[in-house]
This record gives sequence, structure tokens and C-alpha cells, in this order.
Amino acid sequence: MRVNRFLVDQPLAPGMQLRLPEAAATHLVRVLRAGVGDSCIVFNGDGHDYAAHVVAIGKRETRVEVGGATRVDNESPLHIVLVQALARGEKMDLILQKATELGVAGFIPVMSERSEVRLDGERVDKRLGHWRSVVGAACEQCGRATVPPVVAPVSLSAAMPALPTDALRLLLDPEASATAGQLSLQRGRRVVLAIGPEGGRSPRDRAALQGAGFEGLRLGPRILRTETAELAAVAALQSGYGDLG
Repeated sequence: MRVNRFLVDQPLAPGMQLRLPEAAATHLVRVLRAGVGDSCIVFNGDGHDYAAHVVAIGKRETRVEVGGATRVDNESPLHIVLVQALARGEKMDLILQKATELGVAGFIPVMSERSEVRLDGERVDKRLGHWRSVVGAACEQCGRATVPPVVAPVSLSAAMPALPTDALRLLLDPEASATAGQLSLQRGRRVVLAIGPEGGRSPRDRAALQGAGFEGLRLGPRILRTETAELAAVAALQSGYGDLG
């Protein structure tokens, strides 16, 4: 029987009691019809699952008691950071959700020259909070106990200095000659993968990425939409050099 997992934003320790987040409590009690004594799992991104059981159900809160911790070892040996050009609405949610399920280790949303989405001020904070909740929910579903970070969106040029210097840098390019099968990646290697916007990458952005050491990667003879390209590229890399092979 599958035990439901819930992400909580606080330190966890055996024996403590905590109030479940509202969305988690609603799902556990109203949707799953859980009662006092029923089991669940809570986690906070520290790499462990914590067994828990319901100790109180009220109108305003549902409380659980935390039991023992179990180390979860299902992170990919291929550390992929996704530099993803902003996509509209549900497309961005899909990208974050599926990439989390496929084992991506972190996300850097970027505003490129041809991005159709522009964010500023309060919209940035609102979208960032939403994206993080999407990633958290994906971790709940797929069994990850380490939550990949999503940083605030920045311009493509501003993202470059913060990238890991020891990573292989790849940009998806339908005109490139190299394919995923031709790469030489050792276990544990870091990869930074840049995905372009819905309108295609501009020559200026392409030149900026190449100037920052990004190598072109081709996914086949067809031009893919941004949300398809991201899924195909991550799956190909994980299959060849990660934990999907």
C-alpha cells in the first residue's frame, strides 16, 4: 500500500509533533479520508523520509507525530542544473514537474532576448513561490527527499557568473553536430543544460552562451518545443550517463 508523502518547511526529529500545511492536511483528511492513527510520511528536503501518524484532526489544523528517519538514496549520479528560458503558464509548470521527476538537481529560470514571458516586482515573488510548490509536489509524488532548488529568474547574462565552473555546459541547438550518445561523461559529473525560449534562441543569446563555454547538443532531425526539448534532453542524458539506463 502506498503511503502518502508531504513536504514540510521545518526541521524534523523523531517524537516531535507538527501541524501539517493546509494543502497537505486537506488532501490527507478530506480526499484520502485519513483518521487519527493513520500513517503518512513527511520530509523537508534533508534527504530523509520521516514516518509519521495522525494524532489530531480539527477544523483548523491536522497534527502528526514524527517517527523514525530513513535515508532516501534515489538522487541521480548525474548532477544536472537546468538553465530554462521562461515559458508561459502551464508549460513552465510542466517543465519543472517532469524535470524534477527525471532527477534534475536544480533550476535557473532565465529571461532571454526572445522570451515571451516577462516578470518583475511582485510577479517574480508570486511565480517563484508557485514554481517551488510545483517542484515540491513533484518530489512528494516521485519519492525524492532532496528538493531541487529553484532560484529567482534573472537575465541570461546575469545567470552566467553563478554557474558551477566544473560543469560540462551544453546548449540545445538543432544545428549542432554532437548528440547525447557522443558525449563523454563520467559518473558524478556536473552538467549545466541550457534550454531556449518558445520563440527560439536569438543569435545574441547563442553567442553569449558559446562565449561562456556552452557546447551545442542536437536531439535529432526535428525542432522541438521548449517543453519537449527539455524532457527529451534530460531523459537522454539520464539514460546514457545517469540512473535511467
